[in-house]
Amino acid sequence: MKRCLALAVALAVVAGCGGSGPTSALPARAARATAPASNAASASPTVAPTPVPTPVPTPTPVADVVSQVSLGRMWADLQALCAVQSRDPRHPGHAKAVAYILGQLQELAPLGVKVQVQPFTAEGIPMENILAIVDPPGGAPATGGIVIGAHYDTIGKWTPGWRPAIDPAPGADDNGTGTAAVLEIARILARERASLKERVVLGFWDGEELYYKGTLAFVGALQKPYAYSAFINPDTVGWNPIADRLDVLWWGSPSAALRDRVATANDRYAIGVKPLVNVLADDPRVDLLDSAPFGMVGIPAVTLAERYGPPDATYPGSGTMDYATDTIDKIDNPRLWTKAAKLTLAVGLELARR
Repeated sequence: MKRCLALAVALAVVAGCGGSGPTSALPARAARATAPASNAASASPTVAPTPVPTPVPTPTPVADVVSQVSLGRMWADLQALCAVQSRDPRHPGHAKAVAYILGQLQELAPLGVKVQVQPFTAEGIPMENILAIVDPPGGAPATGGIVIGAHYDTIGKWTPGWRPAIDPAPGADDNGTGTAAVLEIARILARERASLKERVVLGFWDGEELYYKGTLAFVGALQKPYAYSAFINPDTVGWNPIADRLDVLWWGSPSAALRDRVATANDRYAIGVKPLVNVLADDPRVDLLDSAPFGMVGIPAVTLAERYGPPDATYPGSGTMDYATDTIDKIDNPRLWTKAAKLTLAVGLELARR
């Protein structure tokens, strides 16, 4: 996540993008078998039995699903992600992080989750988005899908003399916390797949630290009309020693309803983020967020962040963001981290069950 950099960015398909975004896959319906007619004469007409409809399972209430978020699992993910030293795409640790994320997602394949890698090149650097696709049992509708995603790459550019291919950039808060939250959400949504009516894509974006290259590649590869109706992005949600505060950065007027849904879910499920501060984001040259490419094409998008701006009464200001000192011991508010994961899940699940 960046802090007010005046860098003009135009939405375009990134050169070298490896194919389009995920496409709808409707399974072929099995042919219905018919019984051969009997040769025996019947004294009276046979009455066919009345078909008994298959009972539809009652969905687990959203509040109960949200309560499944496990801080212990998120800590384990964060420790693994930070152990590779750096997730900068120019560093050897990046490939280890990709392998870890893929391994966690592939464990969900027996539950019907499809995993894809979207390779692309930006600024001459090979990068990889990782996508986990959770479809309703009957297949994905053509429109209305939900994207929940976080960037997993890191940077240490403010550390004097920092070298991207060699030096550490653990990125515990920015954005190991968001990445671990989305991994946990993927596990929970995989178990709730039978209750979904819309496709959910869990995106793990590369290249955000080089100005949201991952979401730029994903959105640039989508076909129109867009199959997605919302994007929710937890980014940097584990540090604040004085308040369980989150900023809701909403991308222009198309995102206002999604912004309001976040506030409603926070109250409805007693998640307890306080304060929840609305921050308008509408300039891709300044608001350097993964939600920017979605918002620029009119897809409603919000980013949840511990703060996007200068310190104030409920946020004293982090001194580790984009430094090599963004280490796991700096995560001082796991309560806020858990609330951010729960809020992201609650909003995404509501939308996917519409």
